[in-house]
Amino acid sequence: MTKTMFLPLLLLLLSAAAASTSVSTECTVSTMDDYPVPVRREVYGDGRIFDISHRYTMDMPSWERKDGLGRFLWLPASMKNGSLANNSLMKLPTHSGTHVDAPGHMIDRYFDAGFDVDTLDLEVLNGPALLVDVPRDSNITAKVMESLKIPKGVRRVLFRTLNTDSYGGFTTDGARWLVKNTDIKLVGVDFLSVACEDHLVSAHLEFFESREIILVEGLKLDDVPTGIYNVHCLPLRLPGAEGSPIRCILIK
Repeated sequence: MTKTMFLPLLLLLLSAAAASTSVSTECTVSTMDDYPVPVRREVYGDGRIFDISHRYTMDMPSWERKDGLGRFLWLPASMKNGSLANNSLMKLPTHSGTHVDAPGHMIDRYFDAGFDVDTLDLEVLNGPALLVDVPRDSNITAKVMESLKIPKGVRRVLFRTLNTDSYGGFTTDGARWLVKNTDIKLVGVDFLSVACEDHLVSAHLEFFESREIILVEGLKLDDVPTGIYNVHCLPLRLPGAEGSPIRCILIK
């Protein structure tokens, strides 16, 4: 076979193969399962992965309203009303549910300088972490922090507090003790605020002043065994925002 005869034959074979494998432009709907039911889980991988983020609901606790978060999701574009696709609109405070704080949250000069959630260190937000139980009859004071005996070198600690029953958190001296006596750079708690009510601003300021400690608040820590995990927390990239909703998981 000559070279001039081979090229047309090759093109013919390629055209035939492309035609036989072409994808139809028609959309079809599977009839294998007419009524699928979604599964919502907290634990994955046979108990290896824990989702420690709260599911957003209208009645979940909120700083803005005493009766809960309220409606936060709308469907302005609906396929049932003739839209090409379903497209939701979400509106909620940045410190709702499981979220992260940036230094500009309570220090205005840091807010003006641009220390927002887009500047937070992802290396701090991801890595080995220790989940500890705090005594249920106390806020996290300096005395409690000392009693936990968290080893030097531990950089990420999640504190399970008495928020299972009521509202508790760090006192000012507890926050100061952590800053001065540990290597912790990520502090996670199981309520909307890392600080207890009587120390709401002052405890935050102890954490924020150095800009080295990242606060993750509103974690879902019930039913998760204490111990060592890998934590993964990813805030949204929101330049100018002092807080962000965040998805957090623990992996054994």
